Amino acid sequence: MLIQEVAIIRKVVPNNINDDLVNEKIRFKEVLVIDANGDQLGVKTRDEALSRAFAQELDLLCVAPKAQIPVCKIVDYGKFRFEQQKKDKEAKRNQHIVELKGLRLPPNIDKGDFDTKLKQARKWIEAGMKVKVDMRFRGRLITRIDVGRKVMNDFVTQMNDIAMTEKRASLEGNTMSCVLAPKKK
Repeated sequence: MLIQEVAIIRKVVPNNINDDLVNEKIRFKEVLVIDANGDQLGVKTRDEALSRAFAQELDLLCVAPKAQIPVCKIVDYGKFRFEQQKKDKEAKRNQHIVELKGLRLPPNIDKGDFDTKLKQARKWIEAGMKVKVDMRFRGRLITRIDVGRKVMNDFVTQMNDIAMTEKRASLEGNTMSCVLAPKKK
């Protein structure tokens, strides 16, 4: 019996997920080198810069690859990546996403339904969301755009105390729409 040997080929995955130019990935002939303290060491060849970084047991990171002379900094790359990830998480945490809620009004809406829609829109505006008010003209109602515009204007004026009009009411096809946003405090 012949025993076949199977060679297991492992794919080498780089440590850095993003495409930072670090150490041997830097392919420029000459680079402007900045040391770990922030002092400029001047223009060096790639090999000189790498040897300086390795002598300090640090890494060479290209921070400005598109400059006239690419700028490289001597840093501890692991610490640098950790700080970058920490900054990214903090920025993501502080970002505020404004939600846009949709509300549809018919042009021939009754008073009770109008008040219900108004109350719902107020609740959303007070919660910090934007409200997009749509009015669809179907069938013969397309000839009564003036009635729909009056209903839309009444809705906007009722909301003026807590909301500002971000996009004024405009007709696009058979739909009139406007966007209301909370007033800045």
